[in-house]
Amino acid sequence: MKLFGFTSDGEEVSLYELTNKNGMQLKITNYGATITSLKMPLKNGALVDVVLGFDTLDAYIKSFDLESAPYFGATIGRYAGRINNGFFSLNGKAFHLNKNNNNNSLHGGNIGYSQKNWRVENVKEGKNPAITFAYFSPDGEENYPGGLSVEITYMVSEDNELFIEYKAISTEDTVVNLTHHSYFNLDGHDSDILEQELIVNAQKMVETTDQNSPTGRFLDLDNKPFDFNQPKKCPPKIDATFVLEKENEFAASLFNKNNNLKMTVYTNQPGVHIYVGGNCFNTIKGKENANYHALSGICFETQNFPDAPNHEHFPNAILKKGEIYYHKTSYKFQSF
Repeated sequence: MKLFGFTSDGEEVSLYELTNKNGMQLKITNYGATITSLKMPLKNGALVDVVLGFDTLDAYIKSFDLESAPYFGATIGRYAGRINNGFFSLNGKAFHLNKNNNNNSLHGGNIGYSQKNWRVENVKEGKNPAITFAYFSPDGEENYPGGLSVEITYMVSEDNELFIEYKAISTEDTVVNLTHHSYFNLDGHDSDILEQELIVNAQKMVETTDQNSPTGRFLDLDNKPFDFNQPKKCPPKIDATFVLEKENEFAASLFNKNNNLKMTVYTNQPGVHIYVGGNCFNTIKGKENANYHALSGICFETQNFPDAPNHEHFPNAILKKGEIYYHKTSYKFQSF
C-alpha cells in the first residue's frame, strides 16, 4: 500500500498492489475501487499493461469533468448504464434520479460509486491474493431508495485470472446493477485496439434509440455487423449490450496477435456491454504521458441490461430488502 493522494475534502486515498507467482501485477485505488494498472507477463518474459488509466489521483478526479467522462477502471453503481429519463417506479412509487447524460441517468448519476472513497475491508496475501473494498450508499443518494451496503473483492489467481466479486444488501427494496469499467488493450495501454480480434458469445443484442436507451426489443445478430460469434477485428465504434443466454460459458474474448495475448471474459450476469473509447480530448495525459483517444481501449461491462427497471421482460434488477445481490466476473489471460 502507498499513498495515492488526497480528495478535495482532505480524505486520504491509497494505492494497493496484488501480484501472483507469474508476475501478473494488479494495482487498485480505493477511490472508486478503481483498477489503475494490470500488467500481464508474456511468454518472452515481458510485462504489458493491458488497461488504460492515470498516474495520479488528481487526473482521475479531473477526468469526471471531461465532456465524456471515461470512468477508467472504476466500479460503477448504483445502476450501470442508462436509466431512461432518470425515472423508474418501484412498489407503486416514482423515483426521479439525477440526470447526467442528456435526459438520462448514467452510471449512477452525478456522483456515482466511481467517485466515492471506498474503505478497505480485508486483504489476503500469499497465494491467490485478494482485496475487498466496502462502501455504504445512504438511502436517497442520487435519489435511489434504500441504504445499500456494497462489497467488491478483487482476486488475482495463480492462473493469471482477475476475479471480481460483488455483493450488496439493502435496507429497502431498490434497484442494483454493478459493473467494472476497465478499458482493455492487449497491445499495451498506449496503443489502439483496431487490429485485435473480438469474439462475443451472443445471438442477440439490446436494441436502442438514437439516445442509446433500450427500446425493449432485441436484435438478432446473425450475419449482422455486430455478429462477433466468429473472430472479427474490433469495431471503431460500438456502445452495445449483448444478451448472454448460455450460463457458465464465456461471454467474450479479445486476442492480440502482435504479442499472442488472449483475454477471455466469464460472468454470471445476463449481459455484457461492449464499448470502444477512452478519449481524453487532449486535456488529460494518460499513464506514462500517453495520449488516449477514441480507439484506445475496449470495455467489457458485465451487467444487467440498461434501463431494466423500466422493462418487465428484461432480467430482474430489483433487490429486495435483506436479500443479497451477487455478481461474479473473471478475466482470464493466456500468453501463447
